[in-house]
Amino acid sequence: MRIVLLGAPGSGKGTQAKLICDYFKIPHISTGDIFRAEIKKMTPLGLEAKKYIQRGNLVPDDLTISIVKESLNKSENSDGFLLDGFPRNIYQAKKLNLLLTEDKKYIDKVYLIDVTQDVILERIGGRRYCSRCGASYHIRFNPSKLDDRCEACGEVLIHRSDDKEDIVLDRLTVYNKAIQPIVNYYKKLGILEKIHGDANPSEIFSSIRSSLMVV
Repeated sequence: MRIVLLGAPGSGKGTQAKLICDYFKIPHISTGDIFRAEIKKMTPLGLEAKKYIQRGNLVPDDLTISIVKESLNKSENSDGFLLDGFPRNIYQAKKLNLLLTEDKKYIDKVYLIDVTQDVILERIGGRRYCSRCGASYHIRFNPSKLDDRCEACGEVLIHRSDDKEDIVLDRLTVYNKAIQPIVNYYKKLGILEKIHGDANPSEIFSSIRSSLMVV
């Protein structure tokens, strides 16, 4: 089973990705997670990606595609995966299709999680992270019992620069411009399904699970 999960920043892709991967026992390939790991390790790739991410811009196509190609070639991803955060534009979508068809593989289903801008700003603006252990919180939906410190290790929680409202609005502008051609592309392939992302996460997952059971 090969799945692509589309959605704006703060749409809940990460939550749904984990639920889907845990239930169907498939690997989760998140370009965002990969870039953050590379940034933390201060690799050349990470340092290059950081310059774009901190400004709220997308990492260039060639850099992103090279990371995805490397992940797809890993043996643990040969029989299926969920792609989260990729493709982000029509060029990447077509390149992904080419990479897969070269190995006689294809995407089974593409889900677009659609969420209103106000909800996205609330979700992202309240995120807090632990820079030491990676634990995540939300000031409204999942606050730390230690206020501004991590419950797991006691480190002060941070508000990432790319989660601040002005940066998020810039990211949404870029996303909205790029997403429609991707939606049209996957519609023509007959594998796109739109999911309303303002609902409860368990309700969203229930809809996706039911859909995947017949794939």
